[in-house]
Amino acid sequence: MEKLKGAIAVFIGASSFGLLSTFVKKAYAQDYTLGQVTGVQAIFGMIILWMVYLFIQLLNPKANERFSRKSNKWKIVISGISTGLVSLVYYKCVQLVPASLAIVLLMQYIWIGTLIEFIIFKNRPSGRQLIGIAIVLIGTVFATGLLEHGIDKLNWTGIIYGLLAATAYAVFLIVNGRVGNDYPPIQKSALMVTGSCIMICCIFPPAFLISGALGDSIWHYGLILSFFGTVIPPLLFAYGIPKIGYSLSGILSSAELPVATAMSYFILKEAVSPIQWVGVLLILATVIWLNSKKEEIV
Repeated sequence: MEKLKGAIAVFIGASSFGLLSTFVKKAYAQDYTLGQVTGVQAIFGMIILWMVYLFIQLLNPKANERFSRKSNKWKIVISGISTGLVSLVYYKCVQLVPASLAIVLLMQYIWIGTLIEFIIFKNRPSGRQLIGIAIVLIGTVFATGLLEHGIDKLNWTGIIYGLLAATAYAVFLIVNGRVGNDYPPIQKSALMVTGSCIMICCIFPPAFLISGALGDSIWHYGLILSFFGTVIPPLLFAYGIPKIGYSLSGILSSAELPVATAMSYFILKEAVSPIQWVGVLLILATVIWLNSKKEEIV
């Protein structure tokens, strides 16, 4: 039963990520800007995470005694820049291309992360990983509509932003796995989101806080995006991953791809052709295959 609860938690956490692009598209449709969307998500997310952490501390002051907290807090805050970069370039990508394509581009973190690990940490990819990367690239060709519409129909600016988002996400995963693991997951997430918030507010000063825009519906989007993108995933992952392990977690985490594609098709009414669905399923199947025997991947 505990393993089932953990699996459900990870699945819901991953699925919540898949909802983000749809709500970002809706925010853009109401003429909100990239700075407003990313800023309100970061600010609301930071506030909510710190409130959750402090609430847990008040209920059980000894809950986090098992953590040694030897890492410098500022290193965790600085590492949160990678989180902010993901939001900035991914949401810019969503502004330029269909949401169903944006999530496919974000999934390129699979091979970009492997490349970064090889270049920086000299971790050679296994044959299994190389095969998986090849299948992901084939699936991407299908999912982007390249075979149907030709190369000249693609929005290359949007694609570049999508690949930058995938790179930022790969860096985030690598950094997240190496920094601040001696802190409680909620406190670590709050510190990283604080760094993300500082970085975003430096690039896009949050003028909406004093201009009156916050009184409009943007605060609705702030709550939705921070809830599904900043608060729920780390909470559910912190609960579920230890119960089911990283292998099954890796499989369930891929739920964001079909969720985002389905939301763009049913809610945003974006056209997703059968060939594009084949590409999505190829990428999804590859993620599942790569994680099904994770212990073999070195």
